[in-house]
Amino acid sequence: MAKIGILTGGGDCPGLNAVIRGVVKSAVGRGWEVVGIEDGFDGFLHPEKCRPLGLEEVRGILPRGGTILGTSNRGNPFAFPIMREGKVELVDVSDEVRSRILQLGLTALIVVGGDGSLKIAQEMMRRGVPIVGVPKTIDNDLLETDVTFGYNTALETATDALDKLHSTAESHHRVMVLEVMGRYAGWIALESGIAGGADVILIPEIPYDIDRIRDAIIARCKRGRRFSVVVVAEGAYPKGGNRVLKEAAGGKSVVERLGGVGEALSRELGGVLEMDIRVTVLGHLQRGGTPSTFDRCIGSRFGVKAVELVEAGAFGQMVCLKGRHITSVSIEDAVRSLNLIDPSGEMVRHAEALGIMLGR
Repeated sequence: MAKIGILTGGGDCPGLNAVIRGVVKSAVGRGWEVVGIEDGFDGFLHPEKCRPLGLEEVRGILPRGGTILGTSNRGNPFAFPIMREGKVELVDVSDEVRSRILQLGLTALIVVGGDGSLKIAQEMMRRGVPIVGVPKTIDNDLLETDVTFGYNTALETATDALDKLHSTAESHHRVMVLEVMGRYAGWIALESGIAGGADVILIPEIPYDIDRIRDAIIARCKRGRRFSVVVVAEGAYPKGGNRVLKEAAGGKSVVERLGGVGEALSRELGGVLEMDIRVTVLGHLQRGGTPSTFDRCIGSRFGVKAVELVEAGAFGQMVCLKGRHITSVSIEDAVRSLNLIDPSGEMVRHAEALGIMLGR
């Protein structure tokens, strides 16, 4: 009888509970035990955060957002933050994590996470921990899978916001700027912008020219369209400039925090346009809420496939979607680089063919 662990790492997103449920139901059906690790890899450092998961524990969680196991986007056992004399120091506690996995008697560990969590999983694999990965990120920036769960729900949230902003933008003849998530990859901005009829879409892959944006908005006004809707990914930046940070890495912050590009863009546009400009930041609204039908289904199927990989002894593999089929690829291939938008690719060309300005 196998005994498998499951943890959710990185930022939360809709569909995590569907994966957990899929793993538990599939594993219990085989007569296996499942141990839930709370708060990502950090949970291994606290015995009380490793708890059994059975059918009763996953009952009713399918439509719930977030994760019943909790998560952490700073839980890296190879760079674990501790406070010493008022300063943050990063220490390697991976040996403690590995020892805890052995103490628990886990046959395998299923890691549900994005690029960062799966890179940690890859390192733990090299230390002898049998791991299967499940891809999760609302940014949709993982290679080797057509889509990650959580992305579809976040996309619907952004598109719904654009639908609402259109009416107030038109009523007041304003420029409405919507800031969405997307640190390095602008998938949410691009797809929601196309679906929501945005006039300008700014993504990290295409540094923007403020003068070109101004000219596009003025041209709309001359055509009688005295308002514009702009979608900007949090990682977008101007030509020759840098991404806007709320907080840089170092000091008490382990990782840099993006945010503020919407306000920065508003100030830039305010200097070159004689129009009222308003900014809406969706922020963590994109991570929350009930998962969409797609994310519930794909999350559930990913969970089942992860258990099948454990059963086959296919460790070091990540579950993925290829077309309409659930298959797997090596974690190493999945994290070798990010899934970014091709500035000359089909989706960008189609957006521009629709008359959308992409900042260039």
